Amino acid sequence: MAAMSSPSASSPPKAFPWLIILAGSVVAMLTFGPRSAMGFFQLPMLNDRGWDRSTFGLAMALQNLSWGLSQPIFGGLADRFGTWRILALAGLIYAAGLLVMAHAQAPLWLHVGGGILVGLGVGAGSFGTVLSAFARHVTPAQRSMAYGIGTAAGSAGMFLFAPLSQGLINAYGWSDTLVFLAALMLIVPLAAIPLAGNSASGTQGASLYPQTAGEALKEAFGHRSYLLLVTGFFVCGYQVAFITAHFPAYIGDLGIDARYAVIALALIGFFNIIGSLASGVISQKNSKPHVLALIYLARSVVVAGFLLLPQTPVSIIVFSMLMGLLWLSTVPPTNALVAIMFGTRHLGLLGGMVFLSHQVGSFLGVWMGGVLYDRFGSYGPVWWVSVLLGLFAALVHLPIRERPVARPAAA
Repeated sequence: MAAMSSPSASSPPKAFPWLIILAGSVVAMLTFGPRSAMGFFQLPMLNDRGWDRSTFGLAMALQNLSWGLSQPIFGGLADRFGTWRILALAGLIYAAGLLVMAHAQAPLWLHVGGGILVGLGVGAGSFGTVLSAFARHVTPAQRSMAYGIGTAAGSAGMFLFAPLSQGLINAYGWSDTLVFLAALMLIVPLAAIPLAGNSASGTQGASLYPQTAGEALKEAFGHRSYLLLVTGFFVCGYQVAFITAHFPAYIGDLGIDARYAVIALALIGFFNIIGSLASGVISQKNSKPHVLALIYLARSVVVAGFLLLPQTPVSIIVFSMLMGLLWLSTVPPTNALVAIMFGTRHLGLLGGMVFLSHQVGSFLGVWMGGVLYDRFGSYGPVWWVSVLLGLFAALVHLPIRERPVARPAAA
């Protein structure tokens, strides 16, 4: 008879922590939903206030940049002080930002509310914080699947909030709709209560490899594969943020009925659920760098095909379905690679730094969309830059090595 051994204090649980996964998924759905529906507010707000598209584009660009700059900070704070505190703060900041945006009488307040404050709220409450919490409560074999579920929940937010936001705008106007969405963000602190005990001690705590945050950053930015991952994720941000902010207006410019903008973003959100879950399963069993390279290559092919073929309601639907499959499918393998390379002790911080690159790309995609449209009257240049960047990202991921960073043996 084999001798029975007691698990160590640092051993991860074998059972899948469904309550934590469910709570984090609800938070991801709520925080990702309103920001993914921002494109529906562009035209009614600009028509009402008399602003141009570059004004709205700058606000959304600031939102993405604030999201990216704040996520490593909030991730590090969650690593140290616990997940729930940061998620509760996220809900309050998010609600405040939407309220300021709802009553913005000048571009400054649009930029402060819809840009900076909403960006900070998303940075505190989105994937970086939630997925890092998941990583500490699942085994390495469960990690990609947990990431896929959390990412799919964010996709569900996009799927649900696209028709909800447009329906409310049609019924009550864009300003009252933002107030309603602000009220929904106050649910976040309540939904996150099961994560209250999820601190950095978690299941894979500091005892595995004692290291300060500064030491973790120095190690990561001296690691070639991490730098390549950071570079590639920049492209993801550029591509998805441009489409989120400008695709509804782009569809309107084509002379196609506005309802197809709702259908398009809802389809992206729905197929994003499928793509995120599939990515979690596929990347668990295959090379994560190769999976990422294929995703970026496929994005370039889909966008190029959409631009070269006749643009009709049917092509918009097909494009949205295909892009939805590829939308956030990059998140599970990207976050899993960071955990494989460096462990989970500083995952919120290091994953946040990767996401900062994503949001710098988002800033450029959204901002360039508005500026170049106002200058040339077309989104064409931004679309084609997206195609070229996708090919670049596919090449960048191929040299990444899927293995832990070499560290000296613990004394």
